[in-house]
Amino acid sequence: MKVENPTSRDIADRAGVSQATVSRALRDSPLVRKETRDRIKAIARELNYFVNRNAAGLRTHQSNTIALLLFDDADDTDTRMNLFLMSLLDNIVRSAARLGYDVLLSLQQLNDDWHIEYQASHRADGLILLGYGDYVEYREKLAALANANTHFTIWGPLVKDQPGHSFGCDNENGGYQATRHLLDIGRKNIVFMGSTSWRSPEHDARYAGYVRALNEAGIQPDSRLKCSADNSEHQGSRAARELLSSGETFDAIFAGTDLIAIGAMRALRDLGVRIPEDVSVVGFDDMPLAAYVSPALTTVQQNAKMGAEGLVEGIVGLIERKPVESTLMAPRLIVRDSCGAK
Repeated sequence: MKVENPTSRDIADRAGVSQATVSRALRDSPLVRKETRDRIKAIARELNYFVNRNAAGLRTHQSNTIALLLFDDADDTDTRMNLFLMSLLDNIVRSAARLGYDVLLSLQQLNDDWHIEYQASHRADGLILLGYGDYVEYREKLAALANANTHFTIWGPLVKDQPGHSFGCDNENGGYQATRHLLDIGRKNIVFMGSTSWRSPEHDARYAGYVRALNEAGIQPDSRLKCSADNSEHQGSRAARELLSSGETFDAIFAGTDLIAIGAMRALRDLGVRIPEDVSVVGFDDMPLAAYVSPALTTVQQNAKMGAEGLVEGIVGLIERKPVESTLMAPRLIVRDSCGAK
């Protein structure tokens, strides 16, 4: 029987369930069994029923929107966006769509009053923060969000007493895997190239994994083989050139990010150093570009799809008042040509 202007009540009556169950099923809520969800969706299609998102938002006081706040860390030397974060962004949009949420993307600076804007308005039901590496600078803003009962989750490490929830990678284990692999193929003088500031706990944890692997091998970390570099190809190239001009002996580089590693490899090649015959190189992130540089870059993979799903499921869980725990996912070493064999 054809129904003019069908409503969720019509679907509920035909399915023999409550309107609340219909609403949950059409949002793919796990609270409704899969067979019930499928039956309700089939009835909705049969009746040509479409969810009025605006009306639903008015009833529930939800916008069915997640705000994705992406920190712009570009400087005058490298204005490109962090490519790993772009991979996360793509997967976040897809994961949110599967759960019935739109994504509002906003590019931010640390000195912007984004915390005031989003806690004072109802443009989004929750926030995901990407690229906020300097936790000291914005800790007060996180506290303001928490005090305003704002739902938010952060891509990053688990930091003691930090407000909000986090989902990220086990960076210490990733740094250990990278360095252990270099030791296993016979490298002894391994450079760490990256940031080890206490303001950037993700990168500091990667360095801690590097130190742990060296200590297990009976090698004392050498401060002369610790090269500071921010996350850009320019910084990786600069650090590699300075290292070569210093005259220090080294046979491998573990770079804190793929961008640093790629910049270092370019400088090494320009100066006649063979990769991997003379120097092996390992990065961290597994950006799509890593497999296509020459030689292809061995790197520690942070799974962007898994990370995005964890962030979205976490923020949706908070929005729906479910218990959510901060989580670290396991990294995986991807071995390619930039290391060579033992």
